[in-house]
Amino acid sequence: MNQSTKIYDVLVIGAGNAALCSAISAYEHGARNIAILESAPKEWRGGNSSHTRNIRSMHDEPTDVLTDKYSEDEFFDDVYRVTKGQTNEEMARFVIRSTVTCTKWMKEHGVRFQPSLGGTLQLGRTNAFFLGGGKALVNAYFKEIEKLGVEIFYETEAIRLNVVDGYCESVSIQKDGQEDKFKAKAYVIASGGFESNREWLEEAWGPAARNFLIRGTRFNQGRMIKELERVGAQLIGDPTQGHAVAIDARSPLYDGGIVTRVDCVSLGIVLNKNGDRFYDEGEDFWPKRYAIWGRLVAKQPDQVAYSIIDQKIIGKFMPSVFPSIKAETLPQLFVTLGLPVDKAMDTVHKYNEAVRPGTFNNTILDDCRTEGLEINKTHWAQKLDTGPYYAYPLATGITFTYMGVKVNKDAQVHMADGSLAKNLFAAGEIMAGNILSQGYVAGFGMAIGTVFGRIAGKGAAQYAVNN
Repeated sequence: MNQSTKIYDVLVIGAGNAALCSAISAYEHGARNIAILESAPKEWRGGNSSHTRNIRSMHDEPTDVLTDKYSEDEFFDDVYRVTKGQTNEEMARFVIRSTVTCTKWMKEHGVRFQPSLGGTLQLGRTNAFFLGGGKALVNAYFKEIEKLGVEIFYETEAIRLNVVDGYCESVSIQKDGQEDKFKAKAYVIASGGFESNREWLEEAWGPAARNFLIRGTRFNQGRMIKELERVGAQLIGDPTQGHAVAIDARSPLYDGGIVTRVDCVSLGIVLNKNGDRFYDEGEDFWPKRYAIWGRLVAKQPDQVAYSIIDQKIIGKFMPSVFPSIKAETLPQLFVTLGLPVDKAMDTVHKYNEAVRPGTFNNTILDDCRTEGLEINKTHWAQKLDTGPYYAYPLATGITFTYMGVKVNKDAQVHMADGSLAKNLFAAGEIMAGNILSQGYVAGFGMAIGTVFGRIAGKGAAQYAVNN
């Protein structure tokens, strides 16, 4: 392998949604010699995008894949609420407005969508679901870029950015134990976060990170983030912030994906290993609040918790890929879970006593609540009193991290000295921290990746064509 003599128009580092959108967009805007570097083998290509299901999209009227309307202000309000205001409003609204054209563009490049969903807590109005899920999405894009003549190099890890005065001259890579260089006129870095780098997670989180599971790819090691920092780019974001979800504690260390999520949290109660509740399970709809629970569980003893429901809730949530743990009585269930029975039963008794009469409806913010507890449940509070009883063990599942590189609205990389890199662009997880500082709302990561992937590809192509 000797690439040192060839000069591409655009070189894309990464092969997830943002990277693939970048490559396609670069072709649309005049680049012809385009290459993608993917550190994973072909069978594991696509990064975290392979595990996604949908994209959140603004629209002012019904579309072929979305019902009703979802305005810019409502979209932003959802983002603002889940991030507790810790978002860059200008950048967030920029992404939101840009999603208007996303589904049409995606379909033009082979992505197929399901009809809008019903009975899913309004997701049919806000989120467009990919037919076949994220794997089908990335396969459609790979088929498209192969048709366009884009070269794809698998098991090829970018290890060093060779940058002088804000200009990237080449990228050093490693393949089969050998080093080589790729040269291009412009570069798009879309190589994800650092969630699979266990040492880095532990630096940020401390020993608790040893119990984290990684929902997505094992190949997101954050090497390009460190390289960008080394060459003088401006980093942005907190290394402890990211998309962290409560997932089934029986999940694999990597690549468990969406099916490991436990969706009944809002409909029951959640206990830690000491038998205590520790947060309002009914604060909001699960799709709007699920991403806070990974961090909540991470703060509990041994980073474990248990979602407890009774027979009344069966059939009202999307089950995990793992079977529930079932018992005829609560004491039997707590024994099976290894919880302190007396303490857990006392917690349930106090919770049941605090439940106030209401009309249960899991599709709206209903009036079923508790009163008088240190931590009240504000919606969907029902007594836990109808056997059999069920439990799901919960662990922290890291999806992606928010610390990355600062960019402008043209996806150009900011340098620490205040200048802009001349031919470096970034898209996807590696720049999500420009918009997300904490919290998450379903489908927003794919929106950021698609919007900035298209922008980065356009910017890189225009630079290449003009230089």
